Amino acid sequence: MIRDDAEALRTAAELAEEFRPGASGRDARRELPRAELDRLTATGLLAVTVPAEHGGADVSAVTLAEVFRLLASADASLAQIPQSHFAYVNVLRQQGSPEQRAFFFAEVLGGRRFGNAQSEAGTRHLQDIRTRLVAAGEGSYLLTGVKNYSTGALFADWIPVLARADDELLHVAYVPADAPGLTVTDDWDGMGQRTTASGTVELADVVVPAAHVVPHHLTFAGPQLHGALAQLLHAAIDAGIAAGALAEAADFVTTRSRPWFESGYETAAEDPLLIQRFGELALRHRAADALLATAARAVDTARGDLDDDSAAEASIAVAAAKAYAGSAALEIADALFEVSGTRAALDGLNLHRHWRDARTHTLHDPARWKIQHLGRYVLNGTRPPRHGLL
Repeated sequence: MIRDDAEALRTAAELAEEFRPGASGRDARRELPRAELDRLTATGLLAVTVPAEHGGADVSAVTLAEVFRLLASADASLAQIPQSHFAYVNVLRQQGSPEQRAFFFAEVLGGRRFGNAQSEAGTRHLQDIRTRLVAAGEGSYLLTGVKNYSTGALFADWIPVLARADDELLHVAYVPADAPGLTVTDDWDGMGQRTTASGTVELADVVVPAAHVVPHHLTFAGPQLHGALAQLLHAAIDAGIAAGALAEAADFVTTRSRPWFESGYETAAEDPLLIQRFGELALRHRAADALLATAARAVDTARGDLDDDSAAEASIAVAAAKAYAGSAALEIADALFEVSGTRAALDGLNLHRHWRDARTHTLHDPARWKIQHLGRYVLNGTRPPRHGLL
C-alpha cells in the first residue's frame, strides 16, 4: 500500500530506473512486459487514486501526472498500459453507486487491474459506438461487439467496456477478463508502443450483472474532469518520451559521437553548434514539463471547486499541455539523430524507438482540434465541449 503522494513519487522514480535498462530490448523483441507490470502492480502504485475513504492514497493530479512522466521516460509502452486503468477508476469515482465503489475499489486495492475496450474500427467516427448492452432480465445484460486498440486488456483482471444500451445512452460494463464469450487477441502491429498489446477484444453475448454496469452518459451531463484527467496522462506520457529521448541523446553525444572536423574541438560535446541545439531541445523539454505541471494543478483546482468555469480551465490547460508535449516529443526524438550522427541510425541500437513511440502515441487524437478549442476559448470565451477528449 502506498500511503501518500511523496511515496508514490519515490516509488515511480525507483521503478523507472529499474525498468529503463530493459526497455530497448523489450521493444526490439516485442517482449510483453508482464513481469514489469506485475512488479508495478505489487508496489501499490495502481491504487493511488482510490479515494481515502476507501483506503486509498487519493493522490493529486500533479502527482499522478509526474508518476506517468517518470515511467514513460523509461519505457513509453509500459507507461501506456495503465492509462485506461486510471481513467476507469475515475469513472467509478464519478458515477459508480456506493456499492460499486466499495466493491471495485477493494479490487483495485487488492492488486486487480483494469484494461479497456473502448475504441472501435470501421465506424463513422470515434464516438460511433456500436457495441450493444441489451437487457436480459433478472438484473443482467448481454454485451456484444468488437473493440480495437484495447490497451491493457491482455493484462487485465477486469475489462471496462464502453457500450450503448437500448436507449442509445453510453454505459461502461466492467467485465471479468475470464468471462465466457470474451476473447482478447494480441494482434497489435503498431510501429511504436510495440509492447502495449493494444489488440482486439471480442464480446459474444457476454453476461454482465447490472451491478457491474455504470451509467457513463451521466458523466457528461454537467461539469466534468473525465476527459481532462485522461488526457493529462497522455500528455505526461509524451513529456516522458521527450525526457527519455533527450537523456539518451546527451548520453550518446558525450560517450560515442565524434566531433565534426571543422569544429576544432576534441569532443562532440564541446561543439558550440551542438551545445546550441541541445539548449533549444532542453527548452522544449522544460516547457513541456511546465505545461504539464500547470495542467495538473488546474485539474486539482477544479476538483476542489467544480463548476463550468473551473472544468473549462482544466480542459484548456490540459489541451495546451497535450498539444505541446506531443510536438516536443516528436522534435526531440527526431533531433536525437541530428545531434548524434550517422552511428545513431544503426538499427541494433534501437534509438528510433523514442520517435516510433512518440509518433504512434500522438496519433491518439489530433492536436489540431485542441488548438482550435484553445483559440475559441481565448478569442470568444467558448468553453470546450464535454465529450471526454479534452
